[in-house]
Amino acid sequence: MNRIALVEDHDRIAALICKALSNAGIEVDVFGRLDQAWQGLKLEPYAAVVIDRGLPDGDGMELLKRLRSQGQLIPCLILTARDAIHDRIAGLESGADDYLTKPFSMEELVARVRALMRRSPQLQSLAPTHGDIEISPLAGTMSNGGDSVSLAPAELQVMLSLVKAGGQVVRRATLEHAGWGLSTAVTPNALDVAMHRLRKKLGAIESTMQIVNLRGHGYALRKVGEDE
Repeated sequence: MNRIALVEDHDRIAALICKALSNAGIEVDVFGRLDQAWQGLKLEPYAAVVIDRGLPDGDGMELLKRLRSQGQLIPCLILTARDAIHDRIAGLESGADDYLTKPFSMEELVARVRALMRRSPQLQSLAPTHGDIEISPLAGTMSNGGDSVSLAPAELQVMLSLVKAGGQVVRRATLEHAGWGLSTAVTPNALDVAMHRLRKKLGAIESTMQIVNLRGHGYALRKVGEDE
């Protein structure tokens, strides 16, 4: 699957984005309104969606919130002319995976879209496991074979990286890129906050696994009591 949805009402900008992505081998379906995009996203399993905030029938953020409220984990990049830090943080807290302010280079947009597509739940159909932990990318949950907890988008990507590593150490920079891509609006302690939440969620489902911090090296998912 190599197709994304672009929600952009400006014809010239949409054409430029489509051309850049097409040249990179990425197919694009364009929607000029929120209602059109919502219907299209229900019909097609896109690998990612790029949403402009300023649309004729509302703020593109409303589409993102609606997707997340329905449990849709499709990776999302928000485009906007707003460059205030609180606007970017608001977008990320609403479930956006990345944020790009106008004007931007098409090369950067292509790179960010490619990064999002690699994280697409549609391309992660298997439920990876390690120890008693199973991650369901499509449902956005973590379970121990019985109890389960929901994971925020960034938490999901961080846990996927740890589970797939099978107990091996994953570098901090690798986990930050997995969780937040190339976003510049992420605070320096974003990973630390995510790790704190993930540890609480592991405790909530009474998992026998724990996230170990190997200072100077990275993090690993190990069985409780296992030598670090």
